Amino acid sequence: MVKLNVNSKSHDCDISNDMPLLWALRDILNLTGTKYGCGVAQCGACVVHLDGEAVRSCVTKVSRAEGKKITTIEGLSLNNDHPLQKAWQEIDVPQCGYCHSGQIMSAAVLLRENKNPTDEDIDNAMAGNICRCGTYPRVRKAIHIAADMQRKAENKS
Repeated sequence: MVKLNVNSKSHDCDISNDMPLLWALRDILNLTGTKYGCGVAQCGACVVHLDGEAVRSCVTKVSRAEGKKITTIEGLSLNNDHPLQKAWQEIDVPQCGYCHSGQIMSAAVLLRENKNPTDEDIDNAMAGNICRCGTYPRVRKAIHIAADMQRKAENKS
């Protein structure tokens, strides 16, 4: 039995501790926002947060995640109102959309660590996230918009 804390909910899962976290999330917990892309940690479609760190869930064993806080795209915000989700919608970033949950999860870590990223900062942070549709310019623009939204929200409080 593996105990997972996913999106602030505890789950007792009758699974092998060497199962990739991606499959526990998708197949056991039915959280299908995290996508399978390559299976070898190269594309970024499967990015989730493990204690706030962006990890590739396709190669992260559930044993590594046990006892830690796991956040998926479904848990990033309650109503899809995270600044990144809003920015993605505002400028219609996705084309096919398959990679974008991983893109958003990677970008969320970037914005937590860097409140005002440059294009170079964004390109470096997002280099491991592959988009076959080539929406990189829109991804960069959305990250700048989300950073601006976060700064404005922080200034109001």
